[in-house]
Amino acid sequence: MNLFVNAFENFPEVEISSFLPETILASANENNWSWDDGDILVVAQKIVSKSENRLVNLLDVKPGNQAIKYGKSTGKDARLVELILRESKKVIRTRNGLMIVQHNLGFICANAGIDHSNVKGLDHDPENWVLLLPLDPDKSASIIRDFIKNETGKNIGVLIIDSHGRPWRKGIVGVTIGVSGVPALIDRRGYKDRFGYQLRVTEIGAADELAAAASILMGQADEGRPVVVIRGFPYPLRESYTNELFRSENDDLFR
Repeated sequence: MNLFVNAFENFPEVEISSFLPETILASANENNWSWDDGDILVVAQKIVSKSENRLVNLLDVKPGNQAIKYGKSTGKDARLVELILRESKKVIRTRNGLMIVQHNLGFICANAGIDHSNVKGLDHDPENWVLLLPLDPDKSASIIRDFIKNETGKNIGVLIIDSHGRPWRKGIVGVTIGVSGVPALIDRRGYKDRFGYQLRVTEIGAADELAAAASILMGQADEGRPVVVIRGFPYPLRESYTNELFRSENDDLFR
Protein backbone atom coordinates (compact mmCIF):
# COMPACT_ATOMS: atom_id res chain seq x y z
CA MET A 1 0.00 0.00 0.00
CA ASN A 2 1.33 3.44 -0.99
CA LEU A 3 0.46 6.97 0.07
CA PHE A 4 0.59 9.48 -2.78
CA VAL A 5 0.97 13.17 -1.90
CA ASN A 6 0.57 15.74 -4.67
CA ALA A 7 0.72 19.55 -4.49
CA PHE A 8 -1.09 21.76 -6.98
CA GLU A 9 1.50 23.98 -8.65
CA ASN A 10 1.00 27.64 -9.65
CA PHE A 11 -1.94 28.15 -7.32
CA PRO A 12 -3.28 31.69 -7.85
CA GLU A 13 -3.21 34.39 -5.21
CA VAL A 14 -6.47 34.15 -3.25
CA GLU A 15 -8.41 37.38 -3.12
CA ILE A 16 -10.50 38.59 -0.21
CA SER A 17 -14.06 37.17 -0.19
CA SER A 18 -13.40 34.99 -3.25
CA PHE A 19 -15.15 31.60 -3.48
CA LEU A 20 -12.26 29.31 -2.59
CA PRO A 21 -13.81 25.93 -3.60
CA GLU A 22 -14.14 27.17 -7.17
CA THR A 23 -10.51 28.31 -7.20
CA ILE A 24 -9.37 24.94 -5.87
CA LEU A 25 -11.32 23.02 -8.51
CA ALA A 26 -9.95 25.24 -11.28
CA SER A 27 -6.42 24.64 -10.02
CA ALA A 28 -7.06 20.88 -9.94
CA ASN A 29 -8.10 21.03 -13.59
CA GLU A 30 -5.02 23.05 -14.52
CA ASN A 31 -2.84 20.47 -12.76
CA ASN A 32 -4.63 17.66 -14.65
CA TRP A 33 -5.82 16.13 -11.40
CA SER A 34 -8.52 13.45 -11.74
CA TRP A 35 -10.49 13.03 -8.51
CA ASP A 36 -11.16 9.63 -6.95
CA ASP A 37 -13.39 8.60 -4.07
CA GLY A 38 -11.30 8.60 -0.91
CA ASP A 39 -8.96 11.41 -1.94
CA ILE A 40 -8.11 13.80 0.87
CA LEU A 41 -7.76 17.48 0.02
CA VAL A 42 -5.49 19.42 2.38
CA VAL A 43 -5.81 23.20 2.35
CA ALA A 44 -3.58 25.76 4.06
CA GLN A 45 -5.42 27.85 6.62
CA LYS A 46 -4.07 31.05 5.16
CA ILE A 47 -5.99 30.89 1.90
CA VAL A 48 -9.17 29.93 3.77
CA SER A 49 -8.79 32.95 6.04
CA LYS A 50 -8.14 35.23 3.08
CA SER A 51 -11.21 33.99 1.22
CA GLU A 52 -13.28 34.55 4.38
CA ASN A 53 -11.96 38.09 4.82
CA ARG A 54 -10.22 37.52 8.15
CA LEU A 55 -7.73 40.32 7.49
CA VAL A 56 -7.34 42.99 10.15
CA ASN A 57 -5.42 46.25 9.95
CA LEU A 58 -3.62 46.97 13.21
CA LEU A 59 -4.23 50.68 12.64
CA ASP A 60 -7.92 49.96 13.33
CA VAL A 61 -7.29 48.15 16.62
CA LYS A 62 -7.50 49.98 19.96
CA PRO A 63 -5.79 47.95 22.72
CA GLY A 64 -7.42 47.66 26.13
CA ASN A 65 -5.71 47.79 29.50
CA GLN A 66 -5.02 44.04 29.60
CA ALA A 67 -3.51 44.11 26.11
CA ILE A 68 -1.28 47.03 27.08
CA LYS A 69 -0.13 45.13 30.18
CA TYR A 70 0.71 41.97 28.23
CA GLY A 71 2.32 44.08 25.52
CA LYS A 72 4.75 45.54 28.05
CA SER A 73 5.60 42.17 29.61
CA THR A 74 6.09 40.38 26.27
CA GLY A 75 7.47 43.19 24.13
CA LYS A 76 4.69 42.62 21.60
CA ASP A 77 2.64 45.30 19.86
CA ALA A 78 -0.31 45.98 22.18
CA ARG A 79 -2.65 46.12 19.18
CA LEU A 80 -1.62 42.61 18.18
CA VAL A 81 -2.02 41.48 21.78
CA GLU A 82 -5.54 42.88 21.78
CA LEU A 83 -6.39 40.66 18.79
CA ILE A 84 -4.76 37.65 20.48
CA LEU A 85 -6.94 38.19 23.56
CA ARG A 86 -10.10 38.57 21.46
CA GLU A 87 -9.32 35.30 19.67
CA SER A 88 -8.56 33.37 22.88
CA LYS A 89 -10.39 31.72 25.75
CA LYS A 90 -7.42 31.77 28.09
CA VAL A 91 -3.80 32.84 28.28
CA ILE A 92 -1.71 29.79 29.22
CA ARG A 93 1.87 31.13 29.33
CA THR A 94 3.82 34.17 28.15
CA ARG A 95 7.43 35.17 27.67
CA ASN A 96 9.24 37.81 25.70
CA GLY A 97 7.85 37.80 22.16
CA LEU A 98 5.38 34.96 22.72
CA MET A 99 1.91 34.25 24.09
CA ILE A 100 0.62 30.68 24.40
CA VAL A 101 -3.17 30.69 24.53
CA GLN A 102 -6.19 28.48 24.28
CA HIS A 103 -7.84 29.64 21.08
CA ASN A 104 -11.58 30.19 20.90
CA LEU A 105 -11.69 27.09 18.70
CA GLY A 106 -10.38 25.01 21.62
CA PHE A 107 -6.75 24.17 20.84
CA ILE A 108 -3.56 25.51 22.40
CA CYS A 109 -1.33 27.55 20.10
CA ALA A 110 1.05 30.48 19.92
CA ASN A 111 -0.33 34.00 19.48
CA ALA A 112 -3.85 32.70 18.71
CA GLY A 113 -2.65 31.58 15.28
CA ILE A 114 -2.53 35.18 14.06
CA ASP A 115 -0.19 35.43 11.10
CA HIS A 116 1.79 38.23 9.51
CA SER A 117 3.70 36.35 6.79
CA ASN A 118 2.46 36.28 3.19
CA VAL A 119 -0.22 38.87 4.01
CA LYS A 120 -0.15 41.83 1.64
CA GLY A 121 -3.23 43.63 3.01
CA LEU A 122 -6.01 45.40 1.19
CA ASP A 123 -3.79 48.39 0.43
CA HIS A 124 -0.88 46.14 -0.63
CA ASP A 125 1.09 47.35 2.41
CA PRO A 126 1.98 44.27 4.49
CA GLU A 127 3.34 46.19 7.47
CA ASN A 128 0.12 46.69 9.46
CA TRP A 129 -2.00 43.78 8.26
CA VAL A 130 -2.47 40.46 10.04
CA LEU A 131 -4.59 37.41 9.31
CA LEU A 132 -6.84 35.65 11.83
CA LEU A 133 -7.84 31.99 11.75
CA PRO A 134 -11.20 31.06 10.17
CA LEU A 135 -14.19 31.43 12.48
CA ASP A 136 -15.31 27.82 11.93
CA PRO A 137 -12.70 25.72 10.08
CA ASP A 138 -14.81 22.52 10.23
CA LYS A 139 -17.62 24.36 8.43
CA SER A 140 -15.13 25.81 5.92
CA ALA A 141 -13.86 22.29 5.19
CA SER A 142 -17.42 21.03 4.70
CA ILE A 143 -18.22 23.79 2.21
CA ILE A 144 -15.17 22.87 0.11
CA ARG A 145 -15.97 19.17 0.32
CA ASP A 146 -19.62 19.59 -0.66
CA PHE A 147 -18.74 21.78 -3.63
CA ILE A 148 -16.21 19.30 -5.02
CA LYS A 149 -18.62 16.40 -4.53
CA ASN A 150 -21.39 18.30 -6.33
CA GLU A 151 -19.07 19.21 -9.21
CA THR A 152 -17.21 15.90 -9.60
CA GLY A 153 -19.46 13.28 -8.00
CA LYS A 154 -16.53 12.07 -5.89
CA ASN A 155 -16.66 11.58 -2.14
CA ILE A 156 -13.49 13.10 -0.71
CA GLY A 157 -12.28 14.30 2.66
CA VAL A 158 -11.02 17.81 3.41
CA LEU A 159 -8.54 19.08 5.99
CA ILE A 160 -7.66 22.67 6.79
CA ILE A 161 -4.22 22.88 8.37
CA ASP A 162 -1.95 25.35 10.10
CA SER A 163 1.64 25.28 11.37
CA HIS A 164 2.05 24.91 15.13
CA GLY A 165 4.97 24.47 17.48
CA ARG A 166 5.04 21.62 20.00
CA PRO A 167 5.94 21.40 23.68
CA TRP A 168 9.38 19.91 24.33
CA ARG A 169 10.37 19.82 20.64
CA LYS A 170 11.76 22.45 18.29
CA GLY A 171 10.28 23.26 14.90
CA ILE A 172 6.79 23.78 13.56
CA VAL A 173 4.68 21.06 11.95
CA GLY A 174 1.40 20.98 10.07
CA VAL A 175 -1.62 20.25 12.26
CA THR A 176 -5.31 20.03 11.45
CA ILE A 177 -7.62 22.86 12.56
CA GLY A 178 -10.59 21.94 10.32
CA VAL A 179 -11.90 18.60 9.09
CA SER A 180 -14.73 17.21 7.01
CA GLY A 181 -15.14 13.58 6.02
CA VAL A 182 -11.80 12.42 7.46
CA PRO A 183 -11.38 10.59 10.79
CA ALA A 184 -9.53 13.08 12.99
CA LEU A 185 -8.71 10.34 15.48
CA ILE A 186 -8.48 6.58 14.89
CA ASP A 187 -8.97 4.35 17.91
CA ARG A 188 -6.90 1.14 17.69
CA ARG A 189 -7.51 0.03 21.26
CA GLY A 190 -8.55 -3.60 21.32
CA TYR A 191 -6.69 -4.49 18.13
CA LYS A 192 -3.80 -6.96 18.30
CA ASP A 193 -0.23 -6.35 17.20
CA ARG A 194 1.87 -8.80 15.14
CA PHE A 195 2.60 -10.89 18.23
CA GLY A 196 -0.93 -11.06 19.54
CA TYR A 197 -0.62 -8.33 22.17
CA GLN A 198 -3.87 -6.40 22.54
CA LEU A 199 -3.40 -2.65 22.20
CA ARG A 200 -4.67 -0.74 25.21
CA VAL A 201 -3.91 2.94 24.69
CA THR A 202 -3.18 3.41 20.97
CA GLU A 203 -5.11 6.25 19.36
CA ILE A 204 -3.79 7.65 16.08
CA GLY A 205 -3.99 11.37 15.33
CA ALA A 206 -4.58 10.59 11.67
CA ALA A 207 -5.66 14.09 10.66
CA ASP A 208 -2.47 15.58 12.11
CA GLU A 209 -0.34 12.91 10.43
CA LEU A 210 -1.90 13.82 7.08
CA ALA A 211 -1.44 17.53 7.84
CA ALA A 212 2.27 17.03 8.52
CA ALA A 213 2.73 15.08 5.28
CA ALA A 214 0.99 17.77 3.26
CA SER A 215 2.87 20.57 5.00
CA ILE A 216 6.19 19.23 3.70
CA LEU A 217 5.08 20.03 0.14
CA MET A 218 3.29 23.27 1.02
CA GLY A 219 6.39 24.82 2.56
CA GLN A 220 6.51 27.88 4.80
CA ALA A 221 7.92 30.70 2.67
CA ASP A 222 7.34 31.60 -1.00
CA GLU A 223 6.59 28.11 -2.39
CA GLY A 224 3.02 29.02 -3.39
CA ARG A 225 1.61 25.51 -2.90
CA PRO A 226 -1.26 25.90 -0.40
CA VAL A 227 -3.29 22.95 -1.70
CA VAL A 228 -2.27 19.29 -1.57
CA VAL A 229 -4.15 16.08 -2.36
CA ILE A 230 -3.37 12.79 -0.63
CA ARG A 231 -4.36 9.42 -2.09
CA GLY A 232 -4.03 6.01 -0.45
CA PHE A 233 -5.20 6.82 3.09
CA PRO A 234 -5.43 3.33 4.66
CA TYR A 235 -8.54 3.93 6.78
CA PRO A 236 -12.21 4.44 5.86
CA LEU A 237 -13.42 8.02 5.61
CA ARG A 238 -16.05 9.12 8.11
CA GLU A 239 -17.58 12.27 9.53
CA SER A 240 -15.62 13.78 12.39
CA TYR A 241 -14.75 17.03 14.10
CA THR A 242 -11.42 18.62 14.93
CA ASN A 243 -12.20 18.69 18.65
CA GLU A 244 -11.75 14.90 18.70
CA LEU A 245 -8.01 15.71 18.75
CA PHE A 246 -8.09 18.04 21.76
CA ARG A 247 -7.03 16.74 25.14
CA SER A 248 -9.37 17.96 27.87
CA GLU A 249 -7.92 20.08 30.65
CA ASN A 250 -8.81 17.34 33.16
CA ASP A 251 -6.62 14.90 31.21
CA ASP A 252 -3.75 17.36 30.80
CA LEU A 253 -0.96 16.63 33.29
CA PHE A 254 0.85 19.89 32.60
CA ARG A 255 -1.84 22.58 32.93
